[in-house]
Parts: sequence; structure tokens; C-alpha cells
Amino acid sequence: MSRCSKIVLILALCGIVSFLIPIAASAETGLPLPRYASLRANKVHLRTGPGIRYPVDWIFVSRGMPIEITAEFENWRKVRDWQGTEGWVHRSMLSGKRTAVVTGGVQPLRRDPNPGSVLTARVMEKVVGRILECDGDWCRIEIGKRRGWMRRAHFWGVYSDEKLK
Repeated sequence: MSRCSKIVLILALCGIVSFLIPIAASAETGLPLPRYASLRANKVHLRTGPGIRYPVDWIFVSRGMPIEITAEFENWRKVRDWQGTEGWVHRSMLSGKRTAVVTGGVQPLRRDPNPGSVLTARVMEKVVGRILECDGDWCRIEIGKRRGWMRRAHFWGVYSDEKLK
């Protein structure tokens, strides 16, 4: 076999292996994929692949920020943030606590799940809050010391058909 043929064969095998990694990763914990979680630490390295041998591509510096887990491989989770940044993080850096980040500008936080309800706060874009419950188009959220209801279309961190209690 010529040297050129060997190189082509190696590249083809690498391509096949990289294609199969996400397939093998989809059933590591048995939990549904995709799913939401949040960052456990103030500093989380986002890597280009599932392992410490892969370079750090980005550093998240916001504890509690919501992320979406899209794949699993051993102790590594492929995640996406609300802006679309993707990479791999170790599972120890993630929490099951449900949080949300406000999107689309300043959004109203209301006393009740009703557009005519009393306004309790105006929440700036990019603010992170803890999700307490969701039903229908509204979720009850805690932001700092305030609690209230916000339309789920105004934040990222919950699926449109998801109920949380």
C-alpha cells in the first residue's frame, strides 16, 4: 500500500470515528437528550472534545448560567449556551438546578401568570434567574430576592412544551 493510500485510509477512519462518537454518546446516563441544566462553578472550561486532551475553546464565568446538554460521552457532556456556543464540559461542572436567562431586551416580571397582572419588576436582558415552576406559557422565576411570573418566550432555559413543578 502506498504512503498516499495509507494517509487517505487513516483520514477516512478518523472521519468515521468522529461521526460515531455522538451516536455512542447519546445513551450514557439514560436521561433524555437534549435537556437543560446549569453551570455549577464560576469558571467552567468549554473544550473542543470530550476529554482533557482537547483544548479549551472558551471559559464560562457565570455560575448558574443555563446550558442545554445535547450529547454525553463517559463523564463529558456536550453543551450549548443561550447564544449558541457549543463544546464539551466535565459532568462535575454541571448542576441539575434549572435556571433561565432573560432574552429579547427588558422583560416584565408579574405577580400572576397573566399579561394584565401587577408588574413586580422589569428584568434586563442576560439576567439569570432560578426557575421555580412552569405551566402553559408562563414560568414562575426567582431573580435575586424577587419572585414572579414571566412568559417563557422571554427567556431561554425551558422547552416550549415542558412542565416543571
